[in-house]
Amino acid sequence: MDNLTLKLRGMSCASCASSIEQAIKSVPGVIECSVNFGMEQAAIQYDSKQTNLAAIQSAVDAAGYEALPLQEMAAAEDDAEQADRKSESQNLQRKLWTAGIVSILLLVGGIPAMTGLHLPFIPAWLHNFWLQLVLTSPVQFWCGKSFYVGAWKSLKRRVATMDTLIALGTSAAYFYSVFVTFFPGFFTAQGLTPSVYYEVAASVVALILLGKTLENRAKGETSEAIRKLMGLQAKTARIVRNGEELEVAIAQVEIGDIVQVRPGEQIPVDGEVIEGSSTVDEAMVTGESLAVKKQLGDEVIGATINKTGSFKFRATRVGKDTFLAQIVKMVQDAQGSKAPIQKLADQVTGWFVPAVIAVALATFVIWFNATGNFTLATVTMVEVLIIACPCALGLATPTAVMVGTGKGAENGILIKGADSLELAQKIQVIVLDKTGTLTEGKPTVTDFVTVKGTADSNELKLLQLAASVERNSEHPVGEAVVRYAQSQEVNLTDVRDFEAVAGSGVRGIVGGKSIALGTLRWMQELGCDTEYLELRARALEVSSKTVVWMAVEGKIEAIMGIADALKPSSAQAVKALQKLGLEVAMLTGDNRSTAESIAQSVGITRVFAEVRPDQKAAQIQALQREGKIVAMVGDGINDAPALALADVGIAIGTGTDVAIAASDITLISGDLQGIVTAIQLSRATMRNIRENLFFAFIYNIAGIPIAAGILYPIFGWLLNPIIAGGAMAFSSLSVVTNALRLRNFKVKSVA
Repeated sequence: MDNLTLKLRGMSCASCASSIEQAIKSVPGVIECSVNFGMEQAAIQYDSKQTNLAAIQSAVDAAGYEALPLQEMAAAEDDAEQADRKSESQNLQRKLWTAGIVSILLLVGGIPAMTGLHLPFIPAWLHNFWLQLVLTSPVQFWCGKSFYVGAWKSLKRRVATMDTLIALGTSAAYFYSVFVTFFPGFFTAQGLTPSVYYEVAASVVALILLGKTLENRAKGETSEAIRKLMGLQAKTARIVRNGEELEVAIAQVEIGDIVQVRPGEQIPVDGEVIEGSSTVDEAMVTGESLAVKKQLGDEVIGATINKTGSFKFRATRVGKDTFLAQIVKMVQDAQGSKAPIQKLADQVTGWFVPAVIAVALATFVIWFNATGNFTLATVTMVEVLIIACPCALGLATPTAVMVGTGKGAENGILIKGADSLELAQKIQVIVLDKTGTLTEGKPTVTDFVTVKGTADSNELKLLQLAASVERNSEHPVGEAVVRYAQSQEVNLTDVRDFEAVAGSGVRGIVGGKSIALGTLRWMQELGCDTEYLELRARALEVSSKTVVWMAVEGKIEAIMGIADALKPSSAQAVKALQKLGLEVAMLTGDNRSTAESIAQSVGITRVFAEVRPDQKAAQIQALQREGKIVAMVGDGINDAPALALADVGIAIGTGTDVAIAASDITLISGDLQGIVTAIQLSRATMRNIRENLFFAFIYNIAGIPIAAGILYPIFGWLLNPIIAGGAMAFSSLSVVTNALRLRNFKVKSVA
C-alpha cells in the first residue's frame, strides 16, 4: 500500500471536495481518500499494482479539477506555480474592484426607488434601467465568470456546488431585470411598477468575491506553522571536500559530508560532531529555551542555531530524511487529515446544495400560488439560493485542525492526525512508562554489593564479568553497568552465547564461566539462592533504586543498585494531569518496592510493576476493558506495542524511532509538560470546532427560512437579497477567523 498527497486546484466549496473525493475513490486500486477543503489537499492510500498517479490525476481532471503531487520540504513554490498564484490573485483583485465600484454606483442610484426619497445629490440617470444593464453585464459575466464555469462543470458531472447556487441566484436577479428592462409594459399592463434588481446581481458577485479574497487570505494564515517550519531550513552549507572548504546549496549536501559550522550560523542538516564543541539553540524544533552543549559524538539537528563555539560534523541525514523534514511531513499529514467529527458535516454537504435548490423552487411555487406576485416569488427564491452556504460547514473542522496542529508543532508537539487530536480531549487514564519517561533514562550504578568469602568475591573481577556481558545489551541498565566499569578502569572481555531475556535479564559465557544478570524473579526461576542478599536488596529498592542480581555458575555473587534520576518536570506534570481530571498510572518492569517508591515521589498511586515488555499491551487492554479512554506514554522499543494499542499513544521524542512511529503524538523535547499542553490544545481545538460547526449549522438553519420569507406574513418584512449575499460571503470568513483565534493558544496553569 502506497500513500500520496495531492495539491488540488479549482475547488470553490465543500461540495467540490466531496465530488473530488468520490471521483478518486472510484479509481480501481484506491483504498482510502480524504479531501481537505481547507488545505486544498487529498490524502490517498492506494495499491500501486492496480493504479498510479496518472490514473488518479485523470479522475480528478475528469471531475473538473486539477491535481498536482505535493512537494515535500519545498522551501517555496516553484517559479511557475508562484507566478500562477500571483496572477490568479491579481485577477481576483481586479474583478473585486470592478464589481465593487459598479455595485456602489447601482446601490446609490437605487436609493430613491428603495426608500421613496428624492435625494438631489443622486443624479436620476443612475437609476436608468439601460445604464444599469450596461454596468451590470461585465460584472455578471466577467467578474462572475468563475461561478458560471464552476456551475457548468458541476452540471456536466450531475452534481451541484456553491457555484451552482451563486450562478442560479445572480442569474435569476439579472435576467429578471433584463426582462423588465426590455418589456416594462408587461408589468404596467398589470398595474405593477417595473422594478429591476441589477444592484442585487452585482452586489452579490462583489460580496462573494470579497468574501473569497478575505477567506483565501485567512486560510493562508492557517498554514503559517508550515511556512515557519520550512523557513527554518538553511539555504546553504559550508562543507569540506578533498581538503577544500566549499559553500554549496543545501540540496547538494550528501550523507558523509564534513560540514563546518561557525558561531552564530545555522546548522544545515542533521549529523554527528566529529571535531570541536559548542552550545546549540534547539528551541525552534524542540521548544527548549536553554542552549544544549554539543561535543564529540553528539547529534546535531538541522535548522538549529550554533551559539558559541566552532565545530565540524559528519552529515547523517539530508533532504527529506532530516529531522526538520520529518516534522514538516508529519504536520502536513496531520493538517490534511480529517477528524471524525467532520463526518457529520461531510454527510450534510453531500446533499446540501440539491436540497437548497429544491427549497428555492418550493419557495417560488408557494409564494406565487399564495400571492400571485411573480416579483415576490422570484426575490424570495433568489434570496434562498444566495444565502445558503456549504463552505462554512466544509471549513469548520479543517481550519481549526490546521491551526491546532500547527500550534502544537510550535510547542514541540507533533500530532500525527486529526483523529488523534480529537481523541486526546477524551482521555481518562494516562499510563506513564518509568524509564526514560518519568526518569531521565540515564541510570547510574550507585551500589555494588558482593557476597564476601567466595572465590569470586573480588569486586573488580565480578565487575569485569558483569560489564562484559552487559556490553552486548541495548537496555539502559546494561549501559549503566558498562559506564560504571569504565569509570573503574576495568578492561572488558569477549562473551560467548550471549542472550537477552525480555523483561528478565541477560546471560552469557565469559572466560568459561556462565554469567547471568537480571531480576530477583528470574534468579529464583534459574534456581539461585537469593536469601543472603535479599535484605540489602530491599533497602536499595526502598530508596527508589533498581536492583540487578548477578549469578556466576548459578550462584549469587553480587547485586547492583542502579538509580535513574526523575526528570525535573515529572512531579509537576503528574500533578497538572491530575488537576485536569485524569487518572495517572505508572507502568514498569521494575520490582514493586522500587516502582512504588518512585511513584510515590511523583504523586502516582496506581502502579503496574514487574510487567514484562510483552505484557505492557495487555495492561493497556485491561484498562480499556474498564471502559476507559487510555493514553500510553513511553520512549523505548518495548513500549511500541502498548503505544500502538492505546487509544492515544504519546512518544517521548528523545526515545527510539520505533516508539515514535507507533505513537499518535510525539513530544519532541521529552518534557512531560508537553502532555499537559497536548491535552489542553486538543480541548481548545475541539471547542473551536464545535463553535464553528454550531455557527455553520445555525446560520443555514436560521438563514434559509428567513430568506424564504417565513417572517413576511408576520412582520411584512423580506430579507434584502444584498444582505443575503453579504451574509453568505462572510459566513465562511467568520468560521476561518474563529479558527485563527487558536493562534493565541497558551498553556493554562493548573497548579
